[in-house]
Amino acid sequence: MDELFVPYDVGDVVRERLSLGASWPRRWSAAWRFGGRDVVWPVRDLAAAPVSTAQPVRRFTWRAAQRHRPGLQFMVSTGRLHGFESLEEARLLLALDFVRVAEVLSQPFRLVFEHGGGRAAHIPDFLAVMPNGARWLFDVRPRRPIGEADALAFAATEEAAAACGWRYLVVCEWRPHVWAVLDHLSARRRPLDDPLGLRDRLEASVDGGGFGDTVASTSLPVLYRDDATAFVVTTRRLGRVLARPGPGREAHRPPPARRTTHRTGKGPPPPRIDCLYSPA
Repeated sequence: MDELFVPYDVGDVVRERLSLGASWPRRWSAAWRFGGRDVVWPVRDLAAAPVSTAQPVRRFTWRAAQRHRPGLQFMVSTGRLHGFESLEEARLLLALDFVRVAEVLSQPFRLVFEHGGGRAAHIPDFLAVMPNGARWLFDVRPRRPIGEADALAFAATEEAAAACGWRYLVVCEWRPHVWAVLDHLSARRRPLDDPLGLRDRLEASVDGGGFGDTVASTSLPVLYRDDATAFVVTTRRLGRVLARPGPGREAHRPPPARRTTHRTGKGPPPPRIDCLYSPA
């Protein structure tokens, strides 16, 4: 999962603002929800919480003129709908579905932590249980709006996750080529037969290179290209080829659109349209 995103580091300056001492795992707490009731655990016992029976600690609603787009995402791995609060969170759920996670919980718990200015609370976005049993905690934020309060909450969540042996990741930016590939693969998620036995030979051709290099190394690249896409989707065993476009193949990133504000006079003026006909 680390190779799919641009890493984000809160920095040691932010971590120094946390109140970390010999007894901080007992002072910090995490509130979970079971059967509609809140149950509070100290951070030191965070790993003992039964994720499979937990409920989101915070609900979200739809309203007119809101800036983000919440919704429900169906995941094949869990066979259930999972809530998200933005399109970026929906993309993360799609990526977790390709990993075949065993469980995903939105808004898993409310973390109450201490820092130099007092106490604060933070609710991570997702808790995922990987196929090998490892637990990953995720927060999804665009990189630009991350302020001091969010950075402090991320630092506290990272400390809490490390205390119980979990991984923590702030998803603030995808690598340029990853989401385009996942979006293409997600459109072809359907079971396909392999009468020619191409998938075994395709798997044998994987050498750690990019997707194009893997296909080009086969005997019939044109024939293998479409089958390789289906192979990645149905088995997910070639997920490592998505982590990089391959040597000499830098992903294309379109230039950012230039924003214009005509009210303030900034930016180029709108194009002039001459009237070709005027009534007598």
